[in-house]
Order: sequence, then structure tokens, then C-alpha cells
Amino acid sequence: MSRKIAVEYRVYDGADALSRAAADHFLETIQASVAARGRARVAVSGGSTPKKTFGLLADPSQPFEKAMPWDDIELFFVDERTVPPDDKDSNYRMTREELLSKVPLNPDHVFRMEGELNPEEAAARYESAIRNQFKLEGAETPVFDVLALGMGDDGHTASLFPHTEAIHELAKIVTANHVPQKDTWRITLTWPVINQAKEVFFLIGGKDKAEPLQKVLQGPYDPETLPSQLIQPRSGRLLLLLDRDAAALLPPVGADGKGYLEIER
Repeated sequence: MSRKIAVEYRVYDGADALSRAAADHFLETIQASVAARGRARVAVSGGSTPKKTFGLLADPSQPFEKAMPWDDIELFFVDERTVPPDDKDSNYRMTREELLSKVPLNPDHVFRMEGELNPEEAAARYESAIRNQFKLEGAETPVFDVLALGMGDDGHTASLFPHTEAIHELAKIVTANHVPQKDTWRITLTWPVINQAKEVFFLIGGKDKAEPLQKVLQGPYDPETLPSQLIQPRSGRLLLLLDRDAAALLPPVGADGKGYLEIER
């Protein structure tokens, strides 16, 4: 049985405008979640564009730092490299340096993936942490309020890389994924969990993303090669925040900078 996903993409001029749009979206969606449910469970990804966005959110000269309901946020990670938390490649380290060390977010509300452990153990421990925090029973799936993704120039998202085992994982919340093309392991949320989130959005910049993004949205369905095609939120809505380079091969946006597609999987 096929599903239709309504895709909205918003296009911005350059990295600074894209990062600010992402900060605005984080603030808007987190405030809405806190207003509706008394908290916001947020899962974030690493990368250069989120780094800029986190810097904006923590900057006291910007409106975000004072407006964000920090006390009501629980912060989780979409994926992590198998490195210690102080390693230069750690998603947690980047997030800590750019955001967590500068804002009044309760450290007990920050849940990091333990990349320094054996990958299978780290994945199992993170799944347990999520289950405990969400108070899940049996085969229940966590529902994040806001979940932010990036996309690689190979069409991967989270640490769901082309032709890797995690693409086929349906039962777990978190899995260890061997990535032969990078000769490493990663720890990642699984795609069924990502799709359960109330608000899922991609943050994508750069001309190297234009071709894979066009294939993900408008090409044949081949998630083994383009894992980002697995992201089909249960809500039926998917938002992409893009710079002009990344959006270059998509249908032109309107005067408001927004474009729309309907995809059927």
C-alpha cells in the first residue's frame, strides 16, 4: 500500500540565512511542543550547518537564547561516531561546545550516545536510556517532538549509509552500523523511529547535495542506494530547509521562497 508524503522545501541565500532559518524553526517547533505537551523531546544531528545554528541559539545577542524554554527540553542525538566525547569528530563535542556549554539546559536532560564504547554496547545502552526516559513498554516506539536531519552527498541520512545493514533494521530503536565505505562503525537511530517523530526536517546546504537531493525526492525509489528515501514521516509531512545550491535541481520556488512536492512511496 503506497503512502503520499507532502514535501515542503524552503530556500535561502547562503549558509548564514539557512542557519538562521533553522534556528527560527527550532524555536518555533520547540515552543509549540512545550505549549502542547509541557516538554520538547528533541533529537539533533551533527554537521557544519547545525554547528552554525547551535551557535545562533546560544548567542545572547540573538533573540533565541532568551526565548527558548530550556528547562522543558530533553536533548537526544540522531547518531554518533565511535569516538570519545572529547574527540574532534564527536557530534556530542560539537553540540557541547557550540550550545550546551552556553545555555541553561539541565545536564540531566541531555542524553548522549557513548561513542567510546563498543558500538553494539553503545547502541544497546542508548536504546535503554530512551526506553527509560520515554517509559516505553514492549515494542513501543519513542515519538520525538522535533527531529533534525542532514543528508550526505551519497544520499545517506543519520548514519544510515547506502548498502549497510542498518537500512534493514526494523525492530530496534538504536543500532550499531558498520560502514565499510568509511571503514568505521556508527551508532544511529533507526529509520522507523525517525519516521514516528511529530516534526521531521532536513537541513541541507551545498552544491554537492543538489544531485542526490533531486534523486531522493524525484528519482526512482531505491533506498538501498539512497537511504534518505526511507524518511517518510508518519505525519505525512516533510520539511526541507535548503540553500540555493542544494535546491538548484528542484522545481523553482515561489516568491515566498517555498516549493512543494508530493511523493508517493
